[in-house]
Amino acid sequence: MTAFMQKALRRETRSARSLLAVTTAIVAALLSIYCVLELLLAGLGEPTWLVDPLSFVRWVAELPNGVQPVLLVAAGVLLALVGAVFLGHGLLPGRRARHTIEDPRVAIVVEDEVIASSLARRARMAAGVTREQVMVTVSARTVQVQIRPTSGIPLSEARIKDAVEAELAAMSLDPTPTVTVKLAESGVIGV
Repeated sequence: MTAFMQKALRRETRSARSLLAVTTAIVAALLSIYCVLELLLAGLGEPTWLVDPLSFVRWVAELPNGVQPVLLVAAGVLLALVGAVFLGHGLLPGRRARHTIEDPRVAIVVEDEVIASSLARRARMAAGVTREQVMVTVSARTVQVQIRPTSGIPLSEARIKDAVEAELAAMSLDPTPTVTVKLAESGVIGV
């Protein structure tokens, strides 16, 4: 696989961070424009729109006075959470709900919903149940198969897991997820 194809696959499977960056830049620009307008109004001797800039600066400088400690702690926790979200977005790899299929000639990207549909069909056929009795969830590293069996008909968890793993092996997904099968304790009446 060429470097260009690897770059294209990475671009298709990773999420962009531009939305958060653009939103932050717009909010910062609007706040800056507002502050400049308030300062211009104060400099011209006109009444302020919301807050007098000098009064606000004095209030911030004297912040612990006159404010309940609970409010300061809540504001600090809120700012820490916002900072953690920004830090997480900046450092952690963003991932789209997609997998790649290894092929030396072409770049193949498959959405997790398509993979889940294929694996649900295979699990349904292995279990001998209807479409409504199978639910498959595909994430980056795991595939969870949940089956509600028909009442009175025993199912083999190992047989269903082997069938789903065989389907996954045929797909050659990268990264290859691990499979877990869970049979519901209560069954469905009739088929």
